[in-house]
Amino acid sequence: MIAASRRIALVLLLSSTAALGVGPSARQVRDVDGMTRDLFTPAGRANVLVFVSSDCPISNGYAPEIQRICADGRGAGVTCALVYEDVSIDTAAVRSHRDQYRYRDMPAVIDADGAIARRAKATVTPQAVVVDRAGVVKYRGRIDNQYAALGKPRRVVTVHDLSDAITAVIAGRPVVPAETEAVGCFIPRITSSTRTPQ
Repeated sequence: MIAASRRIALVLLLSSTAALGVGPSARQVRDVDGMTRDLFTPAGRANVLVFVSSDCPISNGYAPEIQRICADGRGAGVTCALVYEDVSIDTAAVRSHRDQYRYRDMPAVIDADGAIARRAKATVTPQAVVVDRAGVVKYRGRIDNQYAALGKPRRVVTVHDLSDAITAVIAGRPVVPAETEAVGCFIPRITSSTRTPQ
């Protein structure tokens, strides 16, 4: 009787989770336009998850470059998605921000509990994660080397890490380097929960 009750409770839990569009492994999410998406299982050659926040100046400053990279990749079967990491933001605010910064033809999701960032191991905005068609993270890090450090922009961008990573994934080559350090605004609920106590 107890085992049967537990089984029913588990079925109810899984049913309620699926109804929210989350799935038992938090793979599927609903974007701000109501579409269900599996960010870690590309329909094409790759998915690019771009972690952003509406109040991060560096993140906002990268909007034109993110759009250019994603537009270039679209024809090759690469899909980009914006993952909003604001601690408190709603659907209307995301849509407004997306329009303000001219993110066209790009789905956006709100990572309200930080589950997407944790899974992708993203800690900063802006930060990009490239997932290949097998669901394997092939690149994690900065978009380019515009910033030598926080508050220290370079005059000329000389390394285009995200573009190079996408090109390598499309060609079936290893991404080198597979991880770079992103410069921007920390994702508070992620960095605070992963920081080692002193």
